[in-house]
Parts: sequence; C-alpha cells; structure tokens
Amino acid sequence: MVFEGARVAAIVPAYNEEKMIATVIETMPDFVDQIVIVDDCSTDSTSDVVRASADPRVRLIRHDLNTGVGGAIISGHRAAMAAGADVNVVMAGDAQMDPAYLPALLERVTAQGFGFAKANRFFSPESFKGMPKHRVFGNVVLSFMTKLASGYWNLFDPQNGYTAVRTEVLRRIDLDRVAPRYSFENDLLIHLNILQVPAVDVPIPAVYGAEVSSIRLSKVVPELLSLLTRGFWRRIWYRYVLWSFSPVALLLVLGLGLFAFGLAVAIWVCFQIAASVVATAATVMLAALPLMIGTQMLISALQLDIQASPSTPTMLPFAAGSSDRRPNGGAER
Repeated sequence: MVFEGARVAAIVPAYNEEKMIATVIETMPDFVDQIVIVDDCSTDSTSDVVRASADPRVRLIRHDLNTGVGGAIISGHRAAMAAGADVNVVMAGDAQMDPAYLPALLERVTAQGFGFAKANRFFSPESFKGMPKHRVFGNVVLSFMTKLASGYWNLFDPQNGYTAVRTEVLRRIDLDRVAPRYSFENDLLIHLNILQVPAVDVPIPAVYGAEVSSIRLSKVVPELLSLLTRGFWRRIWYRYVLWSFSPVALLLVLGLGLFAFGLAVAIWVCFQIAASVVATAATVMLAALPLMIGTQMLISALQLDIQASPSTPTMLPFAAGSSDRRPNGGAER
C-alpha cells in the first residue's frame, strides 16, 4: 500500500540494537513499503535478530566498517531510492521514535508541499521538564547555531533524526559530501537550504528508555563547531554570492569588516587609557562609529536571511495511485 500516493521507505540505522530492533520492525506501520535496516558494524547480534524477522518488507544492509549514524542513513537512502521509494523516513534502531506520529510527519511531504520534515521534541515549555539544565542550555545554543549556519530559522531541535524527505530532493544532493557521523543532521540542513528546499518542524515527543548515550562531547562539539562554521560560509557563497549577488552578502562582509575594525580600535583605546594616555573624542568615535554601523549592517543581513528562509511549501503533492510500484526485491539476508 502507499501513503497519500507515495511509496514510503523507513531507513533504520542500527548499532548494537539487538534488544530493540525487533520492536522497531514489529511496530512499523503497514503503509511503510520498505524497511531498510543498516547495521553499522555492530558487535552484538543485531543482524541476526533482523534476519530472523518474517516481515517481507525488511531489507538488511550490513556495514563491514563503522561509518557513523550519518553514514548508515546515507546507505539506507541510496538503497531505498534504488528500490523506487518516493519518500524516505528515518527512524532510530532503539525504538525512541514513536511510529504513531509517522503519519503527521509524512503528511507534510506527501500532501502539503514540503520537501523535508523533521520532528521537534521541544515544542512546548513542558518538553524540557526532567532534562538537566546544562542539556537544555546546550540544545538551545546548538539550535541557534544551526539556525544561523543552515538558514532554517523556522526549525528547532536540529539533532532530532526523526525525519521525512522526498527522494527527488535527495537526488539533488551529493550524498558523498554530507557529514557521515553525528553532525549528519546539521550538515543535511545546510545542503537543503542551499537548494532552497522548503522544510518544516512537526511537534513529536521522544520516547526515552534506559539507554545510555555513547557520544563523546569532547570530540563531537569541536566537530560540530567546525562543520557549522564552514557550512555557514558555504551557504552564503552559493545562495547570496554565486547564484545571485544579494544585499545579504554585501551587508555581512561590510558589517563584519567595520565591526572588526571598530573592535580593534576600541581594544587599542582601552590599552591607551590603561597606560594613562587620555583618549581624544576623535579616537573614541573612530572606534564607536564602525562598531555601531557594523552592528546595524549585521542585524540587517540577519533580518534578510531570516526572511529568505525556505519555509513556504512549493512542491506538488503526490497523486493517489501514481507511485511507481516497483518491487523491493524482498529481504537481503
């Protein structure tokens, strides 16, 4: 069967999920046509549990080397597209993503004209209850940084991997250039914005179990900061310079230049004052004016970038019965 005229594939990245992967398969809704499970070189019996499943929709891909969650998702996307999927949804192998909310996610990309939709766990103040304050602060900071880098100012909770995307959108992306590990979701948003793909958040609560995260922040944080910085300038180059020279680029470059000059002069003036040298009015203005003008230019660039965020649906809905009913070839075991 199809969902709103679209053939749906569920991509399930899994690493050492022998306890929960069967639950993911058993609770997968009937309207999902393919279940592509990518075992990212697990050291437990994850693959054996998948092979034991009697669900004909299941296809197992086993990595000989660990590529990270992003690498596993990319492998799943490629396999699903080759099998004729119209929409790919990503669901974790630890059963944290409630399949009851899958129709709400899929409806955005099949009927409402969005190319990409993602879950947002933090859709109300109550969503943060029970979460340590340092994690709340970290999520807010990371969300703002991802907004700035990706240009999707209407999205929050960027690390949420519960997503749905049209395969026609994925075909326009060079998947080899998307970050393969923890920063996959952040980098994908940057690639999508460069292509001006309309994206939307869907309020979906997370299902938390007793699992313990294996993420090492000392490694992930520098990686994310580097990726977001490079991704920001790559997006500015493509969207506002190369493809259409926009006031955003002009305001950003001039604003940064003036702000940096004013800041340097202000620091020099502070050192002069500390050395008992009286600063003249002209010297103070030499620092203050570039700082004020540069700040105003940066705010204007930010405002224009927010207005340019691709958040309005532009893609046609799938026609009922129009999906290409190519067989998935059964399970690869």
